[in-house]
Amino acid sequence: VPGLLRAQTLSPHREVGDSEMQALAWNELARLTSWGKDYENGPTNSQSMLRPFGQAESAIRVTLFRDNHAWCPYCQKVWLFLEEKRIPYRIAKVTMRCYGPKERWYLAKVPNGMLPALELDGRLITESDDILVPAGADTFQGVVPMALLSFAAAAEESRSQQQFEAVLGQVDQALSASPGPFFLEDFSLADVIFIPYVERMVASLFYYKGFNVKKASPGLARWFQGLEERGTYRGTQSDAHTHCHDLPPQMGGCYENGSPEQQQCKAMVDNGPWDKLPDCDYAEPQDAVQEALARTLKHKDAIIEANCIKDKVVVEEALRRALTNLTLPLTGRQDELCKATNKDMAVACLYIRDRINVPRDMSVWAARRFRDVGSQLGAARERTRDPNAGPLRSAPRAIQTLQQGGGCLREVRLAR
Repeated sequence: VPGLLRAQTLSPHREVGDSEMQALAWNELARLTSWGKDYENGPTNSQSMLRPFGQAESAIRVTLFRDNHAWCPYCQKVWLFLEEKRIPYRIAKVTMRCYGPKERWYLAKVPNGMLPALELDGRLITESDDILVPAGADTFQGVVPMALLSFAAAAEESRSQQQFEAVLGQVDQALSASPGPFFLEDFSLADVIFIPYVERMVASLFYYKGFNVKKASPGLARWFQGLEERGTYRGTQSDAHTHCHDLPPQMGGCYENGSPEQQQCKAMVDNGPWDKLPDCDYAEPQDAVQEALARTLKHKDAIIEANCIKDKVVVEEALRRALTNLTLPLTGRQDELCKATNKDMAVACLYIRDRINVPRDMSVWAARRFRDVGSQLGAARERTRDPNAGPLRSAPRAIQTLQQGGGCLREVRLAR
């Protein structure tokens, strides 16, 4: 790609002003992180293609077919179940229809293309609940999602909110009867079934209704605290920004109620501060910045090429400036932050910021730190528009896979 080649040879210390901190070169940035993860044998993560759990690869009997992006709620619960039970399995990732046609090899196995699917000794199972066979795990499974859909989709919502809060009361009652944070005495299939729905519920109702589920339900707040102590859950966990801007509609059609509280919550999801959101309560890991840097460096060429700004020299410079600001805690430098010197550079940063996907690209806290620096450099553009305008969108276009195998920012999101 000619523009990308030019970007790679750009001087890392181009003069842009005497008082402004200069962006680090790629090799300087690379020296600041040693972050890495054992995708096969380490903690749960979305980049894995094989999870042997101590077995020889030749002995693995299970293959999980899930979406590329780790968005699908039905995939999440099967994925989490396999991790919790430590069942050795392979992973095959499949395109979601909103981003292009299904792979032919997958349609040959599953003609309707639905996800997830699990293959056990050559036998395919294509319904997530059939895969899990949850004995007694459906106590509220139908009630809570329907209450969510009724509230989230309501234009006249007072009655729907009352119904939803009544359901939350039932859930709190069930949780209070348990000796621990979970629905039963220990973590169980009942929790696995709930997780995808409630995680997305927290994000959607905060964004569209200004409703904080965790404040309204102490039992669910405690439940999430218990979940976040489990590495299996944290490896599959997404965040509010991803849930509210992946494939619309979230869980049924969601409509903003337009209240001051809702608009404030929406602005927080879109533009931060992200560490004030109710989507994640565990403390920031010490390696969050290193993770964000390592994951971005690994896929920087694809990130640069996918950007809506056509001048890839500008995108390359913008990305290095963002990463330089990201690494200030690692370098101890007290210089002024790198800045965007023109609108295109600011737009390039916001475009990247708004497409970081959790957990596909990086974990919750790594994404928060990367979005922070994207916002810093995007401030030049933000000052020229409504600060509550939300994520930067490009015109809809055909989506092309930039990197197979779960790469960072592999597919750019369609405009809503």
